Amino acid sequence: MSVDLQEMTQGLPSAAAVWQRLPPRMRVLYIATSRRTGGWLTEAFAADSASQVLLEEAIGTAAGLARLRNAIFDAILVCHEPGELDALDLVEGYRAGGANEPIVVLGMQSEQEMAALCYEVDADGYVCVPTTTTRNLIWVVARAVQRHQLIRENQRLTQAEQTRLQRERDEANRLLEQQRSLVHRSKNEQDNQGDSLRLDALPPELTRHYRELLRTYVIMGSGNLVDELKCLADLLVGAGIHARHVMQLHLTAVTELIHGLGMRSARHVMNRADLLAMEVLLHLSDGYRRRQERAHSSVPKRMPVPE
Repeated sequence: MSVDLQEMTQGLPSAAAVWQRLPPRMRVLYIATSRRTGGWLTEAFAADSASQVLLEEAIGTAAGLARLRNAIFDAILVCHEPGELDALDLVEGYRAGGANEPIVVLGMQSEQEMAALCYEVDADGYVCVPTTTTRNLIWVVARAVQRHQLIRENQRLTQAEQTRLQRERDEANRLLEQQRSLVHRSKNEQDNQGDSLRLDALPPELTRHYRELLRTYVIMGSGNLVDELKCLADLLVGAGIHARHVMQLHLTAVTELIHGLGMRSARHVMNRADLLAMEVLLHLSDGYRRRQERAHSSVPKRMPVPE
């Protein structure tokens, strides 16, 4: 059961609207050094009312790691002070340990000197303290938070899509198994009556043609294939191939196609494949009916016997 995307997103703000405004509240951890604590940051954030930034402070790498284990933060600010606290090593170590919070590095060096190095260790940004403003710093942190929210949402949607596709694949395999079971029961009944035909006894050209026809039908539908389906039915009638053998051929072709889908949807393939099977069987029954009518019409009629 599919849910309309418009219904799902009704009442939700658009992505553009979300990215155009600051979060009303952010909880941020500042990992500082003993010489450069976060008092100045607290005062700066308090003076700008664009967003409420709740700042908590940890001195050094170990203290920062301990705070991350005990609390959840929207973002992390790291002071880069070579010789006392190397933010590049800290970020790299945090990421290797599984920390996925947004991390922004604060330092005295220029952005041209440090930004690329920070990105290379998977930090979300770098801010040069002497040249920035409080509002700019808030926006950098907010964008990092929003980016991680989008990444998590994308991962959630990807996982949901993979789960849906797997359910479709499992359902398709169950339906194919049920159809094979029906064909097998029919085969046993026909074999008892002396009508037995192995699938590998069919002409290879016919099986290849059916596989290609199935692929084309899945893509294009029946609109452009009416003549080809009638021609196929005539070939099947001419070869004496009945409905059960056609279904064996059909199920083999569908199974191969489903297994080759990868992570694409199986529902569309199964729906189109069922329509193809129905259409081929209808043309097949028409072909046998016409052949029977021709056979009856070719039988010479007896002369009436005078009374």
